[in-house]
Amino acid sequence: MNGAADKGKNWFLRGGLFAKYVLALVGLVVFVLAVNGALETWISYRGIKSTLTDAMSEKADATAKHIEQSISDLERQISWVTRASSNTIELRRADYAQLLGQVPAVSQLTLINGQGHEVLRLSRQTVTVNSNTDLSRDVRFTETISRGTAYGPAYFRDERPFMSIGEQHSGFNAGVTVAEIDLRFLNDYFGDSQVGRTAFAYVVDAKGRVLASSSKGPETGKDLAALPQVAAVLSSSGRPIGSGKDVDGNAVLTTTTPAPNLGWHVFVEQPTSQALSPIRDQLVRIALLIALGLVVAIIAGTILARRMLVPITALRTGARRLGAGDFGHRIEVKTSDELEELAGQFNSMAGQLAETYSDLEGKVKERTRDLAQSINELKVLEEVGRAVASSLDLNAVLPTVAARALEITHADAVLIYGYDAAQRSFTLTQSIGIDAAAEGGHRAIDADNSPLGAAAANGEPLAFPDLTDQPDHPLRDVVVGAGFHSVLVVPLVDQQGVLGALVVLRKAAGDFPPNTIGLMKTFAHQAVLAMRNARLFTEVDQKSHALEEANTTVREQADKLREQTEQLKDWNKSLEQRVETQLGELERTRRLERFLAPQVAQLIASSDNPEGLLDSHRREVTVVFCDLRGFTAFTEATEPEEAMNVLREYHAALGKLIFKYEGTLDKYAGDGVMILFNAPIQLEDHTARAVKMAVEMRDTVGPLTEKWRNRGHSLGFGIGIAVGYATLGQVGFEQRLEYAAIGSVTNLASRLCGEAKPNQIVVSRRVYGIVEPCVEGRAIDDLVLKGFNHPILAAEILSWKGEPSAEAAAE
Repeated sequence: MNGAADKGKNWFLRGGLFAKYVLALVGLVVFVLAVNGALETWISYRGIKSTLTDAMSEKADATAKHIEQSISDLERQISWVTRASSNTIELRRADYAQLLGQVPAVSQLTLINGQGHEVLRLSRQTVTVNSNTDLSRDVRFTETISRGTAYGPAYFRDERPFMSIGEQHSGFNAGVTVAEIDLRFLNDYFGDSQVGRTAFAYVVDAKGRVLASSSKGPETGKDLAALPQVAAVLSSSGRPIGSGKDVDGNAVLTTTTPAPNLGWHVFVEQPTSQALSPIRDQLVRIALLIALGLVVAIIAGTILARRMLVPITALRTGARRLGAGDFGHRIEVKTSDELEELAGQFNSMAGQLAETYSDLEGKVKERTRDLAQSINELKVLEEVGRAVASSLDLNAVLPTVAARALEITHADAVLIYGYDAAQRSFTLTQSIGIDAAAEGGHRAIDADNSPLGAAAANGEPLAFPDLTDQPDHPLRDVVVGAGFHSVLVVPLVDQQGVLGALVVLRKAAGDFPPNTIGLMKTFAHQAVLAMRNARLFTEVDQKSHALEEANTTVREQADKLREQTEQLKDWNKSLEQRVETQLGELERTRRLERFLAPQVAQLIASSDNPEGLLDSHRREVTVVFCDLRGFTAFTEATEPEEAMNVLREYHAALGKLIFKYEGTLDKYAGDGVMILFNAPIQLEDHTARAVKMAVEMRDTVGPLTEKWRNRGHSLGFGIGIAVGYATLGQVGFEQRLEYAAIGSVTNLASRLCGEAKPNQIVVSRRVYGIVEPCVEGRAIDDLVLKGFNHPILAAEILSWKGEPSAEAAAE
């Protein structure tokens, strides 16, 4: 049975060694082949990807240039119909008809006069003349007037892509021609001959919608803004990426080229699976090479492992016999290598073990005796520890320490001294083997020039093998007289100071063993712990009495504190009343600051009769009304979040100036803002303040409109100002009150604002007369305004010159 088990173990050992050799060789071969294959694959991948990317980039660049060139050609052809010689509608219509016949990409032409009204609209199916549709705020009109030539954003009609091109006519206020371009002609640039057999291409507008594509590309009109390669170029950084996804979620290699004048991007892409097919073939070859290497490595490992099993088996058998105690057995291995050297080391070790075994039994007996003595010493230490932990009375602990020290050291007497730091002397506290009541110099020993003081100073025990050789020792007379000769002094010290000394006496002269000195140091630590605990108990008892006295004092202080608490309650009541009054004033100021400048709100809040300032009354006021040109078309063409961002920037810029000039903000209505001056606080120069604020508003919003224009938003800023009498006061209900002005002056300011062109300030002729010395302006034609029965005299404010000097005013 045992033979079968050994055979199984031998087979397991041989199998394990065999597996190690085979796995080592296989791992080495696989590692080398895998690293080589990985490097070759990486180099091939980089080369193929670089070649494909360069080729697709060239195709994307060429396509983008063709698209821009085509749009430029369309622009030049459209500019032909803007010639000044065609100065009648019939001539324009003839030119438009000729252009529609010559240029199939143009689907419709619209003539807009200088005032922004539609005069002629001509397509291949319909003709509309003198419709007079107001397009003055249309982005196509405003952009063309400001730039001369404007490209409109792409849009879709019946799933067909279109864009608009606006061309300004020559001459003063001559108008513009807006052409709608059918972008289906772009598909001619994305044929398979231009793109390639495996690749596909497409062009997207600024919103990521497909305008044209090759036969394998995405459908026209599909929104690709969510694709990673499209999202990357449409982001704020505009940085293209080299890989992405197609509409089906498959990985593709991609390149892109922008058409900067149009805001479009041309993409040329190829599926990654087709582009990297050579890499797959190379990986198959590498896999076959690794498989061949595995076969060769397994064969070589098998041969080497089998050659090493015979000497290893001999070593294993010899080691098992040595482990069983057969130290006379010798291992025979003749391989002339490290295995033979290992067998020699086993034989040498067997001889050494045979020699060592004979001495082992004697050493075991000696160690057993030492262990028994150590166990006895530990039991004594445990008993002393229990005595120290069970009592805080030195009179009960120290006798136990002295008795056990006498027992374990086999001495003849033990003395324990206590130390008086004030007297610098040691006093006998406990003794065994010598009468403690006997008179002599051993009862009180001076610390100076004594073995006890020297041991305490050094913190180490002092041993005297024969006291008869120490004539100056303070214990010599009483110790020698009692028949003792050798003395061991162990100091009782800790980190806090000296507590005493432990003295061991023997009648026989001779040195104390080192283990006895170490054991007595442990006993000294136990005695120190007992003495410290007893002193701590005494200090705690004294402090408890002091704590009782302090408790009485605290109760007296508590009575005084209650009296002071009652006084604080009275003070808190008066403080609450004052805080309530101040909170009422703060709440009133906060409500006023919702529609008044902070300094005006604070003035009303500090007034003796603040509500009287907001009661209904009639007064002359200056009303300023301003809004953004083209805002309605802007909100229809852009996302709500972008519209809200524009309004925040716009309101923030105006709000600072309103508070600066102490105006009263009447209301916000989208982009429309209405400001009152001379209400509710009267201002002598309210009209001048309003005009000066309007000029600064125009100068502040001007850079904002340029910033918005760079973001693709065509917005202008207009202001209207009127002065007159109005009824002022609070309107609303209890939970929502507003300060408002009612009268024709507010309507007049609103209508003047409506007539103002971008960056223009239009004021009533009365306002202009009041501030004429301080401004540069000019009178404009009388205005016919809705809601007014007679033409309104108006003027335009160009700039603010400043307050005239006293001499200029006198002249």
